Amino acid sequence: MIEKSLYENYEVNFDETKTPDSDDYLFIFNNERELYLNEDKKLPKSLDDFKIDFCFYIGDYKDAKAFVVNVESDESFYPLQEVYEFDHDLYHIAGKAVLVRDWYVSHRFCGRCGTETQIDEKDMMLKCPSCGQNHYPRIAPAIIVAIRNGDELLMAKHSYHDNIRYALIAGFVEPGESIEEAVHREVLEEVGVKIKNLEYQRSQSWPFPNSLMLAFTADYDSGEIKVDGDEIVKANWFKKDEIIRYGSDISISDWLIQSFIDSIE
Repeated sequence: MIEKSLYENYEVNFDETKTPDSDDYLFIFNNERELYLNEDKKLPKSLDDFKIDFCFYIGDYKDAKAFVVNVESDESFYPLQEVYEFDHDLYHIAGKAVLVRDWYVSHRFCGRCGTETQIDEKDMMLKCPSCGQNHYPRIAPAIIVAIRNGDELLMAKHSYHDNIRYALIAGFVEPGESIEEAVHREVLEEVGVKIKNLEYQRSQSWPFPNSLMLAFTADYDSGEIKVDGDEIVKANWFKKDEIIRYGSDISISDWLIQSFIDSIE
């Protein structure tokens, strides 16, 4: 996963009146949320060949203006997971851009009354001129936890992960609960055990599609593994040399697994 801050090279800003110049950064996405890159796997310098849906300024990146652009195209662009594998910096800022793109696509019309929304004069917000509802960019908080029992790590096989044998316990935070409550609930629901010594470790923006992943470690407390057979089909305890690693380190999950491995003498 990416360790450095987004703000090393980026300053958030918003102004719908600004337009791109030839030296600015254009983050062009199709309707599949894929990023357009040229033959050298670089951002293009022009919008001339595209049918533009919208284009607006989202801040300054590496001393130039940055724009998120949505285009109508059937052409295949680069999935963000693939971009990460050959350019971490580009993936980092593109992850920001695609989330802003999603916000604009989703809230052009008010979800309360259906009226076409308007961009706020100062903030990155779409406001409804009819009912007054404000629509800010939304993220979905989710938890992921590495549960340890001595020298073993609890991992589960999810029914929706065809390409991953076992993974850490994870899930979305429900309305009305705290982050910590979400961890305990997800663990109990998915594998039927109780945990203790819950400790927050770090977080990660996860734009697939719009999550903020909050990573924890915990110790096994009590209970026998019992999966629901629906979302989770298998679960087991693994020693460090039994863990099958992911093909990429893009996820905070890989960081948690590596931290567990490094902690075992």
